Amino acid sequence: MSNQWHKALLRSSDSIEKAIQNLELTALQVVLVVDEGNCLLGTITDGDIRRGLLKGMDMNTPVQGILNPNSFVVTPSMSRELVLQLMKANKIHQIPIVDENRKVLGLHVLDEILLPEKRENVFVIMAGGKGVRLRPYTENCPKPLLPVAGKPILEHIIERAKADGFQRFIISVHYLGHMIEEYFQDGKKWDVEIQYLNEDKPLGTAGALSLIRERIEHPFLVSNGDVLTHIRYSDLLEFHHDHQAVATMAVRMHEWQHPFGVVHTKGVDIIDFEEKPIYKTHVNAGIYALNPEIFSYLNQDEYTDMPTLFSKIKATKKKTIVYPMHESWIDIGRPDDYESADQVFQ
Repeated sequence: MSNQWHKALLRSSDSIEKAIQNLELTALQVVLVVDEGNCLLGTITDGDIRRGLLKGMDMNTPVQGILNPNSFVVTPSMSRELVLQLMKANKIHQIPIVDENRKVLGLHVLDEILLPEKRENVFVIMAGGKGVRLRPYTENCPKPLLPVAGKPILEHIIERAKADGFQRFIISVHYLGHMIEEYFQDGKKWDVEIQYLNEDKPLGTAGALSLIRERIEHPFLVSNGDVLTHIRYSDLLEFHHDHQAVATMAVRMHEWQHPFGVVHTKGVDIIDFEEKPIYKTHVNAGIYALNPEIFSYLNQDEYTDMPTLFSKIKATKKKTIVYPMHESWIDIGRPDDYESADQVFQ
């Protein structure tokens, strides 16, 4: 998603001359015409302007007369792959991202999808777990190296992050960590840079961060090494930045249906009945965006999990938020999760 889309917004009362100036300023080749609530009214391209001028409109004419109200739009949940297919099939280079009320949330630009901007942000992957629940698969292989659709879980994560512009990776290893280091080495095969953290003892999903020696100056991402998803990591990072959070946790909606009819009571009195109710909760998806200041909440070589880190940050009144996920997601923790992963991530 383009970081410049805010600059492409105009009102319907703005002039054609202003639209031309906007196109030159943003270089996005499209203007997004919105109402006072930033809801999309239509788009304008260079071709729309030229057609308007051929009809006798002048530079002071409001853009209301030339906008295209039927331009293609997509929702935030649409995957990068589907957006790319839509663009190619319809020979378009820009597609606005809108919510159910047509409020503009962003802009997909074909060139940026095909050639993502390289990011300075570090991507940390926690790959030190023993994978006890996945035995016998993990008896002689670390869980992140288990193959899914023909390649290791960890390779899926790295390739997806690279497609979003991430170039620098730090992988925390412990159980059979030498196998991970031998497979990925320094990352040159994938045209990325990979460094390793070696846990002498399990330090938890946050504690391992205390082993990082290099100075990290930008917000960074952390992912568990057993999580496969179609999320766009760059969108999570941008969401974290836009909300000025110190720590952001990606969460996934989980539905659970009670196997029995539930009776609500007050004392001995029956208040209400629910027949096999469905409960909806947000669960931790194992992917995080963090500011460098979180290192001040960690003690070296001390076991700390991510929920504990978030609690420490929240206790100091710093901003911790969630990033609701809609994309496909699998936490490969049990044999049935692993066996079904091939069907989702082919």
